[in-house]
Amino acid sequence: MTPTPTASDGLGTLAGRAFAAYREGERERLSELVDLVTPVLWNAARSQGGSPASCEDAIQTAFLQLVDRADSIHEPAAVLGWLVVVVKREVWRIGRGARREIGVEEVPEAPAQQLGPEAQAVLTERQRVLWKHVSSLSPRCQELLRVIAFADRPDYAAIAQALGMPVGSIGPTRGRCLQKLRTTLGSDPGWAA
Repeated sequence: MTPTPTASDGLGTLAGRAFAAYREGERERLSELVDLVTPVLWNAARSQGGSPASCEDAIQTAFLQLVDRADSIHEPAAVLGWLVVVVKREVWRIGRGARREIGVEEVPEAPAQQLGPEAQAVLTERQRVLWKHVSSLSPRCQELLRVIAFADRPDYAAIAQALGMPVGSIGPTRGRCLQKLRTTLGSDPGWAA
């Protein structure tokens, strides 16, 4: 039986519980784990400069490796960190292969969260203004805000590991990033309208 999550349960804790239950034979809990951690894994992959296709491949590979090596992960609570490391390494591996195929001087820069025409049409003007200002923040702020925004219950320990930040700096950094965003949005007439 699945324990009811409490407000104090972080993403890492919930992921660890789902993984432990999966290893104990509750195979359906793997879907829960995938749903819980995919947003964090996606942001970890994108932070490594992967294309959307290579990020998808890296995340899929990480989950396949998890299934293959489930018994070798001795601490279920570490599963989120383990997945993040596998995803980052896989993006780098895929990227190295792509650089070899097209030549180092021809490597295109990773697009900064570019949206296609269909997605642009769906966004409201307010969303466009918001994302324009988010993209003007430092890469560190963008990465941190995306990871926190897409996690239901941000687990600072897992986020710290995923982003390579000290746990104690996540809250203050998040506060500074949000203040910068508030300031730039407040001065934009398209936001106030």
